[in-house]
Amino acid sequence: MSYNAILLKKRPNVTITPDVFEIVTKPMPELAEGEFLVKQTHMSLDPAMRGWMSADRDSYIPPVELGDVMRASGIGDVVASRHPDFPVGTRVMGMMGWTEYFVAKGGLSPVPTTVPQEALLSVVALPGVTAYHGLYEVLKPEAGQTLVVTGAAGSVGSMVGQLAKLEGVRVVGVAGSDEKCQWLTEMLGFDAAINYKDADFAEQLAAVTPNGIDLFFENTGGVAQQPIYQRMNAHGRIAVCGMIADYNTETPQPGPNWMNIVRKRLMIQGFTMPDHYHRFAEYGQKLAEHLMAGHLKYRAHMLHGLDSAIEGINLLFTGENQGKLIVEL
Repeated sequence: MSYNAILLKKRPNVTITPDVFEIVTKPMPELAEGEFLVKQTHMSLDPAMRGWMSADRDSYIPPVELGDVMRASGIGDVVASRHPDFPVGTRVMGMMGWTEYFVAKGGLSPVPTTVPQEALLSVVALPGVTAYHGLYEVLKPEAGQTLVVTGAAGSVGSMVGQLAKLEGVRVVGVAGSDEKCQWLTEMLGFDAAINYKDADFAEQLAAVTPNGIDLFFENTGGVAQQPIYQRMNAHGRIAVCGMIADYNTETPQPGPNWMNIVRKRLMIQGFTMPDHYHRFAEYGQKLAEHLMAGHLKYRAHMLHGLDSAIEGINLLFTGENQGKLIVEL
C-alpha cells in the first residue's frame, strides 16, 4: 500500500508555477513504538506558504528544504497507532504538510469530531489565532474606535472584523470585489466595506471614516495602504500581519513616508504566530466558544484532491478564492 505526497522541488522566482513541485509515491510506513499514523482529510492553503518556499533564512521560520514535503497545516484521523494518547479514531489538527498520510510522535492536537473540519481550519486554526492575537494583543481595541482591515474577506481579515464588532468597534473592511464587500456588510455585519480597485477608493475611505482611523489591521499592502495610513488618528495602532500584494513581485512597493508616524505618534507592530505557539490552545478555546455561540461566520473555498494544491495555491494571490482555501483529500 502506498500514498502520495508533494515535495518542494525548486524555489519559485516570482510566481508559483507547477514545476516548483513534485508529486511522489511513498510506501505506507511501519510504525515504531510511540508513533501514530494520520490519514489527512483536509489541508489548509495559506499566503505564508509563499515565504516558506523562498530561500530566505533570515525570516521568522526556516524555509522548506528542497526535496522535503511542502509545509502545511491540516486535519486528519488516526488510522493506526502505537501511541497511548492517540488511539485509532482520534481526530487531530496540526502541521502535516502536502501529504495524504503523516506519521507523528506528537505535536498534533486532538480536535472534536462534532465540528466540521472546514470550520476548524477556517476559525480555530491558524487564521483564527492570527486574527485573535493581532486584534487583542497588538491593536488592543476599545469600544467606539474605528478599525480598518485589509484583506477583509480573507480567512484572517474576516475573523478580525467579526471579533472587533463583538468589542463595540466600528469596522471598515477593504476587499477586492463588490461581491466580497457585500458579503462583509450583509453577512458579517461590518459597518462598511470598500473595493480597493475603485478609482475613488480614497474618497470612499474618507466618507466612511469621518472621525479618522484608530486601528489598522494590515494584511495586504498595495494601493490601499497609503490612503489608510494617511487617515490614522493620533496614537493610532497598526498591526502588520501580511503583505500579500508584494509576495509575488520582484520589487516590493515603497512604503509610506515615516513622517506621519512621528506626527501622529503611531504604534506599528509586525507579528507572526510561531512566536506565540504557547497560546494557541488558549486562543483556540476562545474562538471555538465564539463559533459554537454563533458569533463567528466563515466561508470555505474547497479544492479536491492533493494535486489540486499545485495550481490552487495561486488563488490566494489573485484574490479569486472565496473564503478560506482548503484542500479536501
